[in-house]
Amino acid sequence: RDPVSKTPSLVFEHINNTDFKVLYTRLTDNDIRFYTLELLRALDYCHSNGVMHRDVKPHNVMIDHEKRQLRLIDWGLAEFYHPNQEYNVRVASRYFKGPELLVDLQTYDYSLDIWSLGCMFAGMIFRKEPFFHGRDNYDQLLKIARVLGTDELKRYLEKYDLELDSNFDPSLRAHIAAKPFSRFRNTDNRHLCPDEAIDLLSTLLRYDFQDRATAAEAMAHPYFDLVREERRVVEENADGNEVAISGSGSGSGFGMTTPPDAANTDALA
Repeated sequence: RDPVSKTPSLVFEHINNTDFKVLYTRLTDNDIRFYTLELLRALDYCHSNGVMHRDVKPHNVMIDHEKRQLRLIDWGLAEFYHPNQEYNVRVASRYFKGPELLVDLQTYDYSLDIWSLGCMFAGMIFRKEPFFHGRDNYDQLLKIARVLGTDELKRYLEKYDLELDSNFDPSLRAHIAAKPFSRFRNTDNRHLCPDEAIDLLSTLLRYDFQDRATAAEAMAHPYFDLVREERRVVEENADGNEVAISGSGSGSGFGMTTPPDAANTDALA
């Protein structure tokens, strides 16, 4: 509480964040794997506790690149999930809105956050930010359909007994062929989007929210094997240092390390 105004305040740790428009252009393949896995860990933690974030976007992901720390912030639109409950579709930011929000499907779930993460991931590996760049909500669905195609969109709408608003572009009712994600590779981004990255992306960006990978499933994808191997080596080296310190007779406890899965909350703010 402020001692003068008596206003209650929340105090958070300071994160030396680099603006994503600057940082994302500098990220290496390893960086993208690492930070995407960290964001999935944050989402897995909140989803496993019954919470949907509902506003995942670069502005709400703080990264201290020097310390390699990631924090998911701004929980103002977060909501507890209850099966079959109808939720407000006026959440998330346009470029990261899942199709369910754009077609007024109110019984969505945690996978809304997975779509938003998928948009971020696509933006990073293809160096195309934002990946789906619509002028408004109607145009946003058109931009999505030009990648995922209209055949799957029609099946999706039929499954949930939905009809497109008359304000949507008429071409959404015609045939638009799906465009493979691999078509977004070029000479400038090829080093950032190996086959396993494309495969992971295909599990995240799907019309039907029930078909998307969960955060836990995405974390287990082979794309992150390199990150897991790096962590294993670091932990083994840390364990070796602890043994050396213990054997020195110093009695110091500073060699102890935090177990990797004991701190999922570290990525939440």
